[in-house]
Amino acid sequence: MPPPAPQIIRVIDLETTGEAPPLHGVCEIGWQDVALGADGRWEIHGEGGARLVNPGRPIPPLTQTIHHILDEQVADAPLWHDVARGVLDPYPRRVALAAHRSLYEEKFCSPALTRDAPWICTWKCALRLWPDTPAFSNQMLRYWRKPVGLEHERGLPAHRAFPDAYVAAFHLRDALNAVGLEQLLAWSRLPGLLPRVIRPGPDRGKDWCEISDDSLAIMLGDRDEDVRFTAETERTRRGTSSHD
Repeated sequence: MPPPAPQIIRVIDLETTGEAPPLHGVCEIGWQDVALGADGRWEIHGEGGARLVNPGRPIPPLTQTIHHILDEQVADAPLWHDVARGVLDPYPRRVALAAHRSLYEEKFCSPALTRDAPWICTWKCALRLWPDTPAFSNQMLRYWRKPVGLEHERGLPAHRAFPDAYVAAFHLRDALNAVGLEQLLAWSRLPGLLPRVIRPGPDRGKDWCEISDDSLAIMLGDRDEDVRFTAETERTRRGTSSHD
């Protein structure tokens, strides 16, 4: 009997015409799987892939400057609803989907298309696991961390669907082997916990423990939910510490 197919987490990346569906549509999807091995460790699995998608509307020049996908390249490609389920739901092996800043992908990948798959956000997980990284983009993590086994040319060009999914899969693999699946899922359900202040001003770049109570109070009302969540976490830490 052949061994059973391994459990996988499918890392995906989308290239789109913009960031607000249904006004905008998908023009490419890429994927790379990470599988749980017999030794209990997660590894890059398979060759991954990418498919062009007809977004059903012209691709604006602004987004073409990022991914360089042309209207004529997607004119004869299938529509999103004809592509999505087969890529997003490799049943029954898939236990989760993952993406770098997955909230973006989740806007286009409805629960109906994913069969209610849970999501892992490799960006949120990186904030907690590698807080000393200067920044947390997919590519900064790539060159700062230098994941073992990542083939440089397969991760290029940046801002195309397969190379970006391929690079993010190595961050996912290392995160899974560091803390496990359930911890990554739990972190991904919460807003991002920022290691340093990101807002412009005199506190920018400081650790949160370094800013004043007055600055912290301002951050608690910030429009960015990651900033608010991190500020609330720091306020709780200070309140707990004051009673020790």
